[in-house]
Amino acid sequence: MALVVAVLASLGLGSVTMGPGRVVAAVLRSASAQATDVVIVWDLRLPRTLLAALVGGALAAAGAAFQGLFRNPLADPHVIGASSGAALGATVAISSGLGATTLGFGPVPLAAFAGALATVAVVYAVAESGAGGASVAGLLLAGTAMGSMLSALVSFLLIWQEQPWFHVFGWLLGGFSGRSWHHLWVALPWLAAGSGALWLMSRPLDALTGGDDVARGLGLSIRTTRLLLVSAAGLVVAAAVAVSGIIGFVGLVAPHIARWLVGAGHARMIPVSVLLGAVLLVAADTAARTLLAATEIPVGILTAALGGPYFLWLLKTRGRRMAA
Repeated sequence: MALVVAVLASLGLGSVTMGPGRVVAAVLRSASAQATDVVIVWDLRLPRTLLAALVGGALAAAGAAFQGLFRNPLADPHVIGASSGAALGATVAISSGLGATTLGFGPVPLAAFAGALATVAVVYAVAESGAGGASVAGLLLAGTAMGSMLSALVSFLLIWQEQPWFHVFGWLLGGFSGRSWHHLWVALPWLAAGSGALWLMSRPLDALTGGDDVARGLGLSIRTTRLLLVSAAGLVVAAAVAVSGIIGFVGLVAPHIARWLVGAGHARMIPVSVLLGAVLLVAADTAARTLLAATEIPVGILTAALGGPYFLWLLKTRGRRMAA
């Protein structure tokens, strides 16, 4: 119900404001709908809103999976460096003027997609090379190191190529301005497949939250499960970042709210996280394009402004529980 309300608000608010009745009529293309309303809804707002819901839900699913995998409620979808790899790929594409199109992705989304997937693969390979395979600590350390290194490379490219920073940062801050049905259909298979795979691995995730010894005692192959989880979550993050840029905190906040509502069992928590992530990002995107009528705020700025205080509050309350 919250998602329906958020979608209706997103379709109705903007430079041309429409009430719920006009929105529904335009969506259904009924005889009573005005031609301009149909054009505004179907050509401009509906694909953008659906893409925001899809990306928000997918990031929430990846966040829930990483929190279970790392047994850390502070983990988010970008914890193993996928966003940094995407940022490097997009910066290279923008600075070099690439024009290739593959799998439906344009040059910048394609480079971001490839960069994110390559980073996840390298992080897992580095962690896997350690004693005992890809441990939780190994993945976290490798992801942190790769993220720092790739962020430094992005800064170097911006200075070396003397690129206009606004163009690059406009993409890095995330948003859905100018997104169309094409972006939605290109991202949908990847995001749906990755999120569905994470949901199907709910029981292994439940076992991993009890620790490696408990999971082994239940007959779970730790190495195979971690590989599948990292691959599926990495695919989700790569596709999401490719079409929307880097949007933080949605994948951190939504799983926590879902856990409060339905408990820690991933079979229920992941679908609820998906719905909540969709609600949060649709609401943030609506606010981003309506708060300042003449200027659209990058969605990543709003999610950071709202998610940052929540993150600090989470750290504070979690620290009190640990001290107790």
